[in-house]
Amino acid sequence: MSEPVTSTKPYLIRAIHEWAADNGLTPYLAVTVNEDTEVPREFVRAGEIVLNVSMTATDRLTLGNDFIRFQARFGGVARQISVPVEQVSAIYARENGQGMAFDVPKPLAVPSDDTQSSAQPEHSGKAPASADNSTDALSEPPDAPQPPPSPPPAGGRPRLTRVK
Repeated sequence: MSEPVTSTKPYLIRAIHEWAADNGLTPYLAVTVNEDTEVPREFVRAGEIVLNVSMTATDRLTLGNDFIRFQARFGGVARQISVPVEQVSAIYARENGQGMAFDVPKPLAVPSDDTQSSAQPEHSGKAPASADNSTDALSEPPDAPQPPPSPPPAGGRPRLTRVK
């Protein structure tokens, strides 16, 4: 009897992450949140969250076969993040939208904005003035409109490939 085949998805995520880092680009993860996803719920919008997973925005980043885990700052507060690889809907470079999209299950039902925390992140797009010189992992403040997970590069459509 043969061993079960491991999904190609975690390998593709690691490859796109490495490609972005090698080219001085900022890798973002678009995640469809479910009950196994450990992210600050106050930043989840429509069942999704977009995370900056660059080396400067994360601490102890592990891109495993089953989970992506790291520590990151949200509103200046360090939080532990754990994302099941199966819940990653895309990984792409912020600067040009190049990356890869994946099929994922439907998002978790989330409370409306009226019932969510009013905490605002201290995200300005620049590194906070803290001594560790890291940046918030949240890609946009919660009150800003969320961009699509794969913004188109200048002059055309995004170059994403859907993988099952």
